[in-house]
Amino acid sequence: MSHSIIGLFLVLIAATNALKVPITIYYESLCPDSAKFITEQVYPAVKGELKDYIDITWVPFGKSHFTTQGADVLFDCHHGPNECYGNKVHACAIEHIQANSYQIEFTRESLTLDFINCMMKAGKNFDDNVYPGGRCARDNHISGWENIQTCANSTEGSHLLKKQGEATNQFQNPLTSVPTIVFKQQFDAKENDRAMSNFLSVACKYIQQPQPKVCMALNSAVGTTVTPILGLLAYMLVRLF
Repeated sequence: MSHSIIGLFLVLIAATNALKVPITIYYESLCPDSAKFITEQVYPAVKGELKDYIDITWVPFGKSHFTTQGADVLFDCHHGPNECYGNKVHACAIEHIQANSYQIEFTRESLTLDFINCMMKAGKNFDDNVYPGGRCARDNHISGWENIQTCANSTEGSHLLKKQGEATNQFQNPLTSVPTIVFKQQFDAKENDRAMSNFLSVACKYIQQPQPKVCMALNSAVGTTVTPILGLLAYMLVRLF
């Protein structure tokens, strides 16, 4: 591969990353509102045309609390002990999920999104009372469930969840609502409320031109003018990446 092609490839990667909007989602593993938001709002949007435009940081802690006793970390979770375990599973999955080199159609981010969506769909309704982690990993091409499970049942899981708690407390202590959505590191209560019912529309507001076609359609629907040149650029970018 020539140096010019490698250089172009690196420029294209940098351009793609620059277009991505950082979004932080503070949530809880057994929170009905979190489940509804992630499965009905976030997942369809990010699995669709926004997949190359959104960079999600997941923070599975919510309104939980923790205390340290020596090397131990004790948790008191909003929806009880089962949620504490679920939050640990999410924290461990975020840490341990990796894409395999032979699965080029999957990225670490997409695998994490698929796993979290599956876990949130399962909620409290476990088939045959079996915890859904293994099934969600298997159904979503994640090979490391054993590592995630071991992590969640060990001090590693406690320490990872403690980090999520520290990140939550640093943002807002106590967290006033779950889930909470932050766009581009700047919390806006009105945008948070709008995103709860129309995540796609709010996310599109933060995506720079050229935008994906779905955002352009939304802009047109509310009377925003989109020039033919920008439309062509958006189409070319989607096809390119």
